[in-house]
Amino acid sequence: EVQLQASGGGLVQPGGSLRLSCSTSGISFDDYVIAWFRQAPGKEREGVSCISKTYGSSYYADSIKGRFTISSDVAKSTVYLQMNSLKPEDTAVYYCASGSDNVCDSVPIVRWVQYMDDWGKGTLVTVSS
Repeated sequence: EVQLQASGGGLVQPGGSLRLSCSTSGISFDDYVIAWFRQAPGKEREGVSCISKTYGSSYYADSIKGRFTISSDVAKSTVYLQMNSLKPEDTAVYYCASGSDNVCDSVPIVRWVQYMDDWGKGTLVTVSS
């Protein structure tokens, strides 16, 4: 059984940083991608970042490029999202999900959400002064 759990959210001031963690079990990073999504109140869930061990690649939404960094620790079966220079518009519930190993490379980011197989519960990030 595949399980994913996002954690690390909280309240942070604009310009601050947070690191989210996605703990996984039941999947191999050799066969799956792990992606981060977020959903702000009243908005659709959107892709934020994705990491693919198979392709040795990471992918980012334009809105967070240069501020967020995705990484993985295979030994801990955990994927991280380091978020720096946070803005109020980054406020959302953040989710991690897993999908087939070619999803993020072959599918546009706006469609990632349709191709994920398993989802974890989200963690709330609030950026406010």
